[in-house]
Amino acid sequence: MLQDSILLIGGYGIVGRWTSHFLRSAYPDVPLLIGGRNLAKAQEWAAELGNAQGLEVDFSTSDLGLGDHNISAVATLFMDDRVATLRFAQSRCAPHISISPGIFELGPEVAAYMHNPNAAPVVLGTEWLVGATSVPTLEFAKRFRRVHNVVIGALLDERDDFGPAAEVDLERQTKAMPVALARRDGVFYWRRDADAMARFRAVDGTEMEASALSPNDVVGLATVLDTPNVQFNLAIGESSSRRRGEPISTEIIIELEGEDHDGQVLRTRHAIVHPQGQMPLTGLGVALVLERLTGLDGNPATPPGLYFPYQLLEASSYFDRLKQAGGSVMTLEG
Repeated sequence: MLQDSILLIGGYGIVGRWTSHFLRSAYPDVPLLIGGRNLAKAQEWAAELGNAQGLEVDFSTSDLGLGDHNISAVATLFMDDRVATLRFAQSRCAPHISISPGIFELGPEVAAYMHNPNAAPVVLGTEWLVGATSVPTLEFAKRFRRVHNVVIGALLDERDDFGPAAEVDLERQTKAMPVALARRDGVFYWRRDADAMARFRAVDGTEMEASALSPNDVVGLATVLDTPNVQFNLAIGESSSRRRGEPISTEIIIELEGEDHDGQVLRTRHAIVHPQGQMPLTGLGVALVLERLTGLDGNPATPPGLYFPYQLLEASSYFDRLKQAGGSVMTLEG
């Protein structure tokens, strides 16, 4: 069993709490370090978790002010403009996952990896809800011989509690970057202006107005499926569950079109839904990636390399844990 600590930087935020909750539930004996700028909040959450320690992180120092703690893996759960946490992880030969840099912000992390590729695995975790989109999409695509179109629609309820870090990330990726990457007819291009506007149907059939977004799913799915058309659209509004008078939920609508293995036209439409919003799915994805990186799942630890989450997460295990966490997979009418 893993003895060194898993370090969650920003671990007392909403995603951090969900991540540590999933890790603690599955592995009660694994020690956790809850790091951040606010020592009191870190210590408070660590005490509630048990077998955890709260630490103040100093991003201006090479060791983050953490001294000689033995670290098995590092998760950075907010935007680290300095890339300090990744460099720290590499110095300890510890796997690292970040979940905030947008597709237009990958350069610093990729450069850090390229200059020290053998130190430890580095996971570019900014897929939509850390695997909740890419892993199911790749599983649904197994019914196809060739996928021609991938259209993802993500619905965030406007009453969902994003948390400060997630709100800043969303603001940066939707407002500061007025274009979004997509693929059309085999060519990557930037959607802008009218082309960045879209609509999709939510789980209950309601048509939602959406805007283009480009999480890492766009390049990942286009590459692994070798599909010529991929786009991702985000709507923020009333979720299907709230329209029914129930609490908020989050929805991911996955639409695929292509040819089945007999050469016939095939169209599928699925949804990934969680009744507590986006944060449980994000936390689950981070926890599962950390389990895979460190070998907590019973398999050999992940070797050094540069990864997306979907390259590490196995579909059947992901669906099992998704169900345990309260999420569901739905087959929708085309």
